[in-house]
Amino acid sequence: MSTQFNEFQLSRKGNAFEDFTVGQVFDHHWGRTITEAAAELFSVNTCNWIPLYVNREFAVSEGHPDIPVNPAFLLCLSVGMSVEDLSEAGGPFLGVEEIVFHHPVYPGCTVYARSTVLETRASESRPDYGIVTWQTALRNGISGATVLTFSRTNLVRRRMPVHSS
Repeated sequence: MSTQFNEFQLSRKGNAFEDFTVGQVFDHHWGRTITEAAAELFSVNTCNWIPLYVNREFAVSEGHPDIPVNPAFLLCLSVGMSVEDLSEAGGPFLGVEEIVFHHPVYPGCTVYARSTVLETRASESRPDYGIVTWQTALRNGISGATVLTFSRTNLVRRRMPVHSS
């Protein structure tokens, strides 16, 4: 028995520029439990040999109860957690700013991300895109403490391009 596809159409995913309004809040999917293996693998794969993130004895000697999760991993993880809601519709990443690591995170912690739309504006050079800036906060699921905040900006595809005369 064979299956024949007479029609195949890709569907757009994510939100278009018109879907975003200033102040709108997105709670990003179900969170992520950070394992010791994932945290160590990130540091090893990025050649980040800072002893604090790969050596338990050193971390404890610096006052930590365990090896803290590399903050760069937390930043990458939180951007990844937000893509489905914020930038999956397509459009170049324009940058990240105002990164603040508030508290360390340790393996075994589950983290959750929430983003708020800070600004939307038309792109002057690309009428088929708008520019959206969000602030994202990553929080520790056990304590509820905010562990990371940052803002990021993307070009976001418009549902209907604006044509200038």
